[in-house]
Amino acid sequence: MPELPEVEIVRRGLAPALEGHVFASVDQHRPDLRFPLPAGFAAHLRGRKVERLERRAKYLLAHLSGGQVLLMHLGMTGRFSVHPAAQHGTRTPQSRAVNAAAKSKRGAHDHIVFHMRDGASITYNDPRRFGFMMLIPETELSSHPLMHRLGVEPLGKDLTPEYLAQRAHGKRLALKQFLADQRIIAGLGNIYVCEALYRAGLSPERAASSIADKTGKPNERAEALVKAIRAVLEDAIKAGGSTLRDYRQADGALGYFQHRFAVYGREGKPCRRKGCSGTVKRIVQSGRSTFYCPRCQT
Repeated sequence: MPELPEVEIVRRGLAPALEGHVFASVDQHRPDLRFPLPAGFAAHLRGRKVERLERRAKYLLAHLSGGQVLLMHLGMTGRFSVHPAAQHGTRTPQSRAVNAAAKSKRGAHDHIVFHMRDGASITYNDPRRFGFMMLIPETELSSHPLMHRLGVEPLGKDLTPEYLAQRAHGKRLALKQFLADQRIIAGLGNIYVCEALYRAGLSPERAASSIADKTGKPNERAEALVKAIRAVLEDAIKAGGSTLRDYRQADGALGYFQHRFAVYGREGKPCRRKGCSGTVKRIVQSGRSTFYCPRCQT
C-alpha cells in the first residue's frame, strides 16, 4: 500500500491539474470502489472548483467550492493518470478530441474519470478496488471517523522529540508498533518505520518508553528518531517514492527509493552501515514484517 511519500508525490502530480480548476463532468463506470460511491457523485462534483488539494496522512483531500471535501484513498492498487488539456484555458475541439480518444481507450480498471473545464482529464484506475472516495462537508471533516483520531504529521512542526517522548512515556509496547500507530504519527507506515529505526540505530523490539526519561522528557533516542523519520521521508519524496508493485506517480513514472532501502525487504543480506558486519533479519510484529540489523540497532 502506498505510504506517505507516495501519496504526497501523487498530490503534487495532481495539484496542477486540479487546484483552481472546475469539474466539467465525471465519468463513473461503476457504483462502488472499496465502498459505494456517494449517491449522485458525478452530479455533486459537476461545476465545483477545487480550491486546494491537501494530504492528511495517506488521504488526499480536495477542498471544493460549496463547502465539501472530496476525500480520496488509493488503497493497494489505486493510481491517478493526468491527461493535460490540449490547450489551456479553453475547451477546444482539440481538447474534446483528446478526451474522446481517452474514453475510447478506457482500460478495464479505469473506474472514474474527472473531466476538467480546461480540457484536462484525470483517470482513477484501481484493479483491486481497495481505494475509495467520499464527499464530506468541510465543517465535519475534523470530526469525521477517518480524521479525528489521526496523530501529528511526521513532516510538520508538531512532530518533536518532546511530543514523541510524551506519547511514549510509560508504554511497554515495542517501538516499531508505537511508531506505526496512526493515532500517534499519521501516515508513517511499515516501510518507513523500518528505515527510520535503522537510521536512528534503534531496535524495533525496544520498548517505546525507552525514548523518554522517568519524567516523560525526551532523551537522545527521541532526538535521533525524529531526525531519522524526517530524513527518510524527505529522501523518499525526492526519489519519487518506492515502487514495489503497483505504485506510479501521476505522470506514470516509477519511484526509485526502493533501491536505497537499508533494511526493508533485505532479509539475509549484509547491513549497509559502514563498519557493521551484521546481517538484516526479518521478524513479524503485529502481523507485519519488520526488517532490521540486530547488530547495530540496539
